[in-house]
Amino acid sequence: MGAIRYHFRNIIKFRVLFLMMLPTLAIVIFNNYVPMFGVVLAFKNYTFSDGIWGSAWAGWTNFKYLFQTDIAWLATRNTIMYNAIFIALNTVCAIGLAILLNEIRSKRWKTIFQSTMLFPYFLSYVAVSYVLYAFLGESGFMNTSMLKWLGQDAVSWYSSPDKWHFILPLVNTWKHVGYFAIVYLAAIVSIDTEYYEAAVIDGASKWRQIRYITIPMMLPVIVIMTLLQVSRIFNADFGLFYQATLNSGALQNATEVMDTFVYRNFLLNGDVGMSSAAGLYQSFVGFVLVLASNAIVRRINKENALF
Repeated sequence: MGAIRYHFRNIIKFRVLFLMMLPTLAIVIFNNYVPMFGVVLAFKNYTFSDGIWGSAWAGWTNFKYLFQTDIAWLATRNTIMYNAIFIALNTVCAIGLAILLNEIRSKRWKTIFQSTMLFPYFLSYVAVSYVLYAFLGESGFMNTSMLKWLGQDAVSWYSSPDKWHFILPLVNTWKHVGYFAIVYLAAIVSIDTEYYEAAVIDGASKWRQIRYITIPMMLPVIVIMTLLQVSRIFNADFGLFYQATLNSGALQNATEVMDTFVYRNFLLNGDVGMSSAAGLYQSFVGFVLVLASNAIVRRINKENALF
């Protein structure tokens, strides 16, 4: 009873703060938790006429069918492979760009560079697909100018799946690296300048300052950002793999991921139960990966763990 009274007194004392929190709390509950009741669809043979509760139970049938097709395993492999590459590239490139931006002393040029890097992040993948097609189309810049200047034959980019293993990571990094760089730059700016002043007095070079001060002080933010990306390692960027590739059938082996697999095979056919099973599968794997990654970080350094 004493603990209940203590918490009740705190609620009364900070009632204004709790009232300010209510709108956000309501949004989180209705957007994130109420829809979780739809998980039941993954275990049902859903029909629109019977509704959610009236549809017959299917048990694990939806999941069995999901893993019986070769294309499902291809989508699973591609999703994990691409996202692992995306996480590595975005983290390394963003940290490097953040460190370089921090070294710019001109406030004007720093603002220009930040805005330029962040601009692609706000572009939709429909716009990105047009930009990409202007480069890689049959009469695009690569074929008519770059390859011609190098004395090479034109390439049918949208019919060459092996080349998209490199193109997709480059496009993803170009679009997202600016956002991550701004986050890491904020972490660098928050580092006390006295550390660098002491390092300069001790004769430390710029590289040693980065290695022994900047990166270690950034580590908590790096770990948090990496864990947040790991939580979505089983969720591919639908726009990147569907819009940017112009949904080319010739590229399916290189671009088929879980999101496009669900869209093509289930949503277009109206199979809600199978789509829900695939979504639950993605969420469960992401949840397990976050717990595992956080446990590893916790064993190495408890202070850097997310929870």
